[in-house]
Amino acid sequence: MTLATPGRVGRVADTPPGSTARRRSVRSRGALQGWLYASPTAVLVLVLFVVPLVLVVVMSGSDWSLLGGNQGTNFPENFSEVVAHRMFWPSVWFTLKYTVIATVLLIALGLGLALLVQESTRWRGFLRTAFLLPTALGLASASLLFYALYSPQVGPVSGWLERLGLGSGQVNVLGSAEGALWGTVFLIVWRFAGFYMLLLLVGLQGIPHEVYEAARIDGARTMQVFRRITLPLLKPSLALSTIMCVTGSILAFDQFYILTKGGPDGSTMTVVQLIYNLAFESKRDLGMAAALSVIVLLALVVVNVVQLKALRRSPEE
Repeated sequence: MTLATPGRVGRVADTPPGSTARRRSVRSRGALQGWLYASPTAVLVLVLFVVPLVLVVVMSGSDWSLLGGNQGTNFPENFSEVVAHRMFWPSVWFTLKYTVIATVLLIALGLGLALLVQESTRWRGFLRTAFLLPTALGLASASLLFYALYSPQVGPVSGWLERLGLGSGQVNVLGSAEGALWGTVFLIVWRFAGFYMLLLLVGLQGIPHEVYEAARIDGARTMQVFRRITLPLLKPSLALSTIMCVTGSILAFDQFYILTKGGPDGSTMTVVQLIYNLAFESKRDLGMAAALSVIVLLALVVVNVVQLKALRRSPEE
């Protein structure tokens, strides 16, 4: 004979008939409401990201011209032709060079500005507004503004360089490879330094003041506090800023297309510019452009995975 446990029998007996069905119905309605709330975003992601991504992958393995359409599959050829293209490695090298320069300058200047406006001073509000003001201007508009400033005919920069002894006559800043590079870097630093200042300022304000007070009581110097406290605790914000800066630099297009169009002599050609040229100008081959797009996407995934690992490390590590 089997004896039932009194407590279990009591719990079963206390359960009202149909309560399990009601709970399931409530869960189903909640799940349905969640899907309804998420559906607009899901549709946008599907239409604006998933479908174009699938199309690019299909095009990368197809003989797909701009005017002739899809002529069939030629999977390895597009990738091999892209790598063998005369501008592939120069554009990769220039993009990496520009990415390193822009990232170092933007992160260093953004951190310096954040430290400057962190303290509660009389001019803190004015300085924050002044540094953030260029971020309100679109990148294309800023590029057109600097294109006019660099113009040897109407821009003031040519005259300033001549007075400083850096040239004679009408100095064309964008006429040389180094001038075009540093002129564009100056534009990017002016445009985005305030944005990275804001990101790092949020990280600085998240550091507890008690940590700094304890360090001062122990007699730590300013540089010791900066190296041993500020930088380790600011690592997540620095990693996030670096991810955004590196990704934006690798995908640089607007500023170089407006200022230099890849010149002079292709010396400022970025990989995204090369994608545009392959698709719409020189080759008009959407298959090769898609193949290069896939290569850039894979490179970005690798770079971001490495940086995300650094972002997830705790300050104690």
